[in-house]
Amino acid sequence: MTPRVTLAVAARVIAQLRRDHRTVAMLIVVPAVLIALMWWIFLDSPATFDRVGGPLLAVFPAIIMFIVTSVATLRERSTGTLSRLFTLPMGKLDFLLGYALAFALIAVVQAVVVVSISLYALDLDIQGDAWQLGVVAVLDGVLGTALGLFASAFAATEFQAVQMMPAVMIPQLLLCGLFVPRENLPDVLQAVSDVLPLSYAVDAVIGVAQGNGFDSGAGTDTMVVLAFILGALALGAATLKRRTA
Repeated sequence: MTPRVTLAVAARVIAQLRRDHRTVAMLIVVPAVLIALMWWIFLDSPATFDRVGGPLLAVFPAIIMFIVTSVATLRERSTGTLSRLFTLPMGKLDFLLGYALAFALIAVVQAVVVVSISLYALDLDIQGDAWQLGVVAVLDGVLGTALGLFASAFAATEFQAVQMMPAVMIPQLLLCGLFVPRENLPDVLQAVSDVLPLSYAVDAVIGVAQGNGFDSGAGTDTMVVLAFILGALALGAATLKRRTA
């Protein structure tokens, strides 16, 4: 890995995103709109919104980042851009880290917008610090990016890349504790949820929302999310194809 090359890849991706206003709007605006929709649904039951609103700060950014990243990476392969890039002195890890860094910057903006709207416009009730909630939301967005980069290696077309979302993210959505506390799941499903990254992303958000900061349980869950990010990037570098078959 060469830091200069990684930063060059990140700058290239950011330059592309600046010209793609619809994608930027999807990444930044859509999570906030979805959170606002959930607030509207539970307008007459604010306690329910307080219960599900925090976990959704992990779920929505991760899913949206996954979709956009997996499709964007697949497009780089299908158009031959990735093959041309690899004729330069650039490794696979440089490419993936550059993408992750670029989308991490987007995730920062995304987290600031969605957390600010949730706390100050929608009155989401949390006991913890807003900045810690923002940090976790950023990591959750980066988690979706890392999983999208990894999953894109197994898709041959952009349509297949979109299909990876229900295969990879929907099971995590169902088992992450958003609908049923993980400890109340059947034993087999609980064991499966214990190895899914989104479970720890949701646990980290819930921990911060309940006032358990990084020096307690939320810190452990946050470190597990970070480990999943690094693992997904490493696996992505090992499985990345230079072109579609």
